[in-house]
Amino acid sequence: MSTLRPAVIALVVLPVAIGVASGVTVAATPAPADATPAATPANAPNASTATLVAAYPNPVADGDPGEFVAIRFETPTNVSGWTLTDGETTAEFPDRTLEGTVAVSIRPADARAHTPHPVVPLSGRLRLADGGDRLELRAGDRTVSSARYRNAPESERRDFVAGTWSPIGSTGYEPVRADADDARVFVLPDAPNAVLKGIRAADERVLLGGYTFSSERIEAALLEAAADGVDVRVLLDGAPVGGVSDRQARTLGRLADGGVDVRLLSGPHTRYRHHHPKYVVADDRAIVSTENFKPAGTGGMSSRGWGVTLENDRIADALGALHRDDRTWRAATPWEEYRQGRTFAEADPALGEYDTEYEPDRVAIDAASLLVAPDNAAAALVGRIDAADDRILVQQVRIGSRDNRLLRAVLEAASRGVRVRIHLGGSWYVREDNDALAAWLNGRASEAGWDLEARVDEADNYEKIHTKGVIVDDTAVVGSLNWDASAQSNNREVLVALEGPEAAAYYATVFEGDWDSGDGNDRPLPAGILAAAAAATAAALLLVRRIGFVGRNGVLTDWRWRSLLAEERAPQFLVEFGRFHLLDERLEDRLARAGDELDRSDDQVAAARDARAAEFVL
Repeated sequence: MSTLRPAVIALVVLPVAIGVASGVTVAATPAPADATPAATPANAPNASTATLVAAYPNPVADGDPGEFVAIRFETPTNVSGWTLTDGETTAEFPDRTLEGTVAVSIRPADARAHTPHPVVPLSGRLRLADGGDRLELRAGDRTVSSARYRNAPESERRDFVAGTWSPIGSTGYEPVRADADDARVFVLPDAPNAVLKGIRAADERVLLGGYTFSSERIEAALLEAAADGVDVRVLLDGAPVGGVSDRQARTLGRLADGGVDVRLLSGPHTRYRHHHPKYVVADDRAIVSTENFKPAGTGGMSSRGWGVTLENDRIADALGALHRDDRTWRAATPWEEYRQGRTFAEADPALGEYDTEYEPDRVAIDAASLLVAPDNAAAALVGRIDAADDRILVQQVRIGSRDNRLLRAVLEAASRGVRVRIHLGGSWYVREDNDALAAWLNGRASEAGWDLEARVDEADNYEKIHTKGVIVDDTAVVGSLNWDASAQSNNREVLVALEGPEAAAYYATVFEGDWDSGDGNDRPLPAGILAAAAAATAAALLLVRRIGFVGRNGVLTDWRWRSLLAEERAPQFLVEFGRFHLLDERLEDRLARAGDELDRSDDQVAAARDARAAEFVL
């Protein structure tokens, strides 16, 4: 870092960008109220038309090698005698004629690694301070353009026109819309084989982009595809919340050993806070969901989630291009390099068995749009919500704040008379916040007379809400975007908008079923009964001589013991986060099943368990 001024790192809002990956073009959005003025050319009648457009003051490496300033020359301009100064150091331009946008740097060889623009070498001395600087572009003694920045974040580029910072290398994708005839829609935990089917059908390529990965079933499918000559590549987040699990580490090691290209986005050059999408490109199919690639997610053993498979080469190719851009960025670290010197977090076992209530379905659609964050997804969603006429159904784990731009758009729609339902997760880690937000939303709707209601989930036939979905009139949006400001502006996210009444009706049916699940008598067991069962089980453990863990496909799902007094099987329980969850909905049913199981022979128990495992794989 520069030693001339103290470095101060500030959190900033990333820009919403437009364009394609061949160059980063930043939309000229209004600068924040406390932003410094944008660079402007001098007003002298004979001033050359040149403008300071960007600066890169704070590279990662010590000493800030690679600093540059970008300048746009509207017309061919001879810059002999021109200088660039921060008031303390000054660099001189060469005797050249420049046109278009160029980057200028004292160390051009280093700067070329950070910008797509042609780099022009300067002589003299110029050090951009991390804490802030005022730059002047001068032609002789005349100021042609000036610009100021403050508190440069590490490895981010200041856009003087937009008044924003963005990570070096950030992409600028626009939404990709494609005409389509149909889509295969599914929800979880009801359809644990939906992602597997798409992978197993691939002949040429499988590109998986995710946040975490520990599914041994999908691992096996990827290894089989790689063995058959399919090009298989996996890209994941290198710093997920809680760390990479030991289970994931073992899974990725086997994939790498089997010829799969496995990379994790990690280190100081990462462009986004998290790589958080959940998608697969399999030949000309694009599979996008709300769920992580683990038993609790795509494996159908815990979470409510939405997903879709699109057989559409335009969407698949666009998603493939995104995977290539992210995979080839310098922060994408091969697994063998990433794992060196690291320790991995212990993994919790997963998890439950749930009946299939909503079968996958092939539905007609009119079109599909691929949305990407932070590039365009939030703005595209706001646009759709702003155009709503009839209904908005939102299912989210949580909503970041009352001032969330997506929530503001929803409330504006409610004020126009649109019917709004907001269904929030009921898990312990979001319950308090979601209860408070739902109460506030319902109170505001009551005061204003809106047709808006918010509700916190009471899970039925799934463990918890992990959906990030919204239905706007006859469009359903499925993907990885949580409704909080950080995800919208700091994360890589992928969503698909499905236009058509049949697709919207499928997800709306699931939504309404989840929404109504807390109204009937078929509720999850009360916490008191679960606690009593857990206490009784803990007491029984005092008599244990041997505990054996059992599961399916390497996934711990339950356990059994043999007592000191007899070789009798005890009821089987599922363990999650230290709590004991009964495998069935009713305590009475569970105890009855346990009683039946006590009478079975070892061979009968093994045969039943193998049959259940086979059903799970099919």
